[in-house]
Amino acid sequence: MLSKSIFDFLKELANNNDRDWFTKHKDRYQAAHAEMKDFRDQLLDAMSHIDEIEKIRLHRIYRDIRFSKDKTPYKTWFSGGMSRATKMRRGSYYFHIEPGNSFVGGGFWGPNSDDMKLIRTDVAAAPGELKRIVSDKTFKETFGTLRGEQLKTAPRGYSVDHPAIEFLRYKQFLLRRDFSDKEVLSKNFIEKMVDTYAKMRPLFDYMTEVLTTDENGQPLY
Repeated sequence: MLSKSIFDFLKELANNNDRDWFTKHKDRYQAAHAEMKDFRDQLLDAMSHIDEIEKIRLHRIYRDIRFSKDKTPYKTWFSGGMSRATKMRRGSYYFHIEPGNSFVGGGFWGPNSDDMKLIRTDVAAAPGELKRIVSDKTFKETFGTLRGEQLKTAPRGYSVDHPAIEFLRYKQFLLRRDFSDKEVLSKNFIEKMVDTYAKMRPLFDYMTEVLTTDENGQPLY
């Protein structure tokens, strides 16, 4: 169970995002970070019951400002991600803890060109399975809709009036479920997170099959 002090620290950091303030309150950051590490470990243990996780990590609070117009030095949230084990389990999980903007996410953030080719080839030939997944009642109640960056027009080799153009335009395939501050601080938040991740599995299982077999259904690995 996360404590309210996590949100208190992040709210104050958002209002005082500079190195002097952070240095003066380094002990509060260290306490919050230690709490997030415990949270990470508990989440990993809970996830072991529904999936095989290769790695779970907390992201650094320090921002890379080298190429950013925003020069504030610190993120005003805690976040982390989980990688699924082996090439036979595709997709990754994400969590974001921020006052008023906490969510659980997952999916395929940056498919490479080879993966995108496999996905588009499969979707173009048989879009029914992906359409069934995103139209499912549980999917819509949990995630609303499939998210991710999309092309403004059709990808190369496909017409703008292709029957599956609504999916062919996607460059990312992302899922997100928002949580209130009250939910994040509740005793069963990790349970809700794991339930949310489990509901991502139909998309993950579909994509895994697409990305681990060729056009003839033969294993690639």
